[in-house]
Amino acid sequence: MPQRASPISPTGEQWVIAHGHQEAVVTEVGATLRSYTFGGTDVVDGFGATEWSHAGRGQVLAPWPNRLGDGRYRWRGVDAQAALDEPALGNAIHGLVRWLPWRLEANAQNVVALRCTIRPTPGYPWSLELRCEYRLRRDGLVVTTRAACAGESAAPFGIGFHPYLTAGTERVDTASLLLPAGRRLVLDARSLPTGEIRDVAGTELDFTAGRIVGPTQLDTPFTDLRRGTDGIARAGLEDPVTGRGVELWVDDRFRYLMCFTGDTLEAEHRRRAVAIEPMTCPPDAFRSGKDLIELEPGESWEGSWGMRPH
Repeated sequence: MPQRASPISPTGEQWVIAHGHQEAVVTEVGATLRSYTFGGTDVVDGFGATEWSHAGRGQVLAPWPNRLGDGRYRWRGVDAQAALDEPALGNAIHGLVRWLPWRLEANAQNVVALRCTIRPTPGYPWSLELRCEYRLRRDGLVVTTRAACAGESAAPFGIGFHPYLTAGTERVDTASLLLPAGRRLVLDARSLPTGEIRDVAGTELDFTAGRIVGPTQLDTPFTDLRRGTDGIARAGLEDPVTGRGVELWVDDRFRYLMCFTGDTLEAEHRRRAVAIEPMTCPPDAFRSGKDLIELEPGESWEGSWGMRPH
């Protein structure tokens, strides 16, 4: 009599890495950060092994982050049409690799590195090789990504990441949010940039000094990031009562932070965590060209970001 096979996770293979009191789980599908804990306490609001990633939880967003209006764009004389996977707004969203299987390149106790090759399709008619490494160190999680043009013609590129940070509060309303950004992009009814950029100083969206989120609703791209002498910009979320929190940092390759308080999510996830999303370019960059990375054949790009629980 045939034996019943063990169930396979919807996100494929699961790789667990650890360092001290830290543990993270990265999945085969999308090289997704499914879980990150410190002392058994959640640092990110992830998802279980029997689930798949809803609302972008922990996903890698490439070769473009966020939204692409109509999914249609033209780059260096080449026309492309991506699938509209946000049909209600008529947008393509978060790129292509978040649903693809990534192949394991390296794995040790505290590190896992995965690769994904993008081959030409109607939505992205170029070749790209991506490598994403998750490394736990004494001072937290470091995510380093390398992208290389793998074809005979140049390729446009942008990348983002979608962690939902939690400070353990029941709702984000009582948490303190820090966003080191002097300006924010104005979006239209389709959540696409209008081209207008406004200063946040003195407005409801000014979190540069850190303050309680309260009723503020965010689905907003921020820029003009304020950096330390080391070139690092640091954001964070904290419970002011318990002191529990998490810092998210980005190097100078990431010029934007998308912040989302989850107001449109299903009830059990609504306003439970704050997505602070490192991005190299703004939404709709494949159409606007704003801060779009252009990789010539054989050329590569590398950038890092990470999190520190406290």
